[in-house]
Amino acid sequence: MTQKNRITATDRANAGHVCACFNLRKATRVVTQLYDEALKPAGLRSTQFAVLAATRALGPVSVNQLAEWIVMDRTTLTRNLKPLERDGLIAVRAGDDLRVRQVSLTAKGRKTLERAYPMWESVQARLREELGDARVDQMLVDLKATVEGLQS
Repeated sequence: MTQKNRITATDRANAGHVCACFNLRKATRVVTQLYDEALKPAGLRSTQFAVLAATRALGPVSVNQLAEWIVMDRTTLTRNLKPLERDGLIAVRAGDDLRVRQVSLTAKGRKTLERAYPMWESVQARLREELGDARVDQMLVDLKATVEGLQS
């Protein structure tokens, strides 16, 4: 461990200020609350919007590929797909290989997503307005680098 990477007693005493996990989760909660509130009229939470948008972007996609793309445990994703399937927003069917489950948007899912996009865009615009384009752009670069650098 280099001198720069050493955790000091001061760091330990101020873990809430220097802990990457704590601060990322704190920021995530604030941002998630904004998106959840904005998406409420569409009947979606931000996590559901993300799954629908990813499914749309990837087309019919296996549960494993979708889980990998959104960096979510397969079991957790399967649990999160159930309400979307129940509400008729996605279809989960056997793929060519019967062991593989394919996820696709239904017509209702596409319609719901189209209805939700302006709500999502309003939060995107608010973030840029309140934080500034440069900060949001840098945040997205940093978050992508974090995922790519630490993903196993």
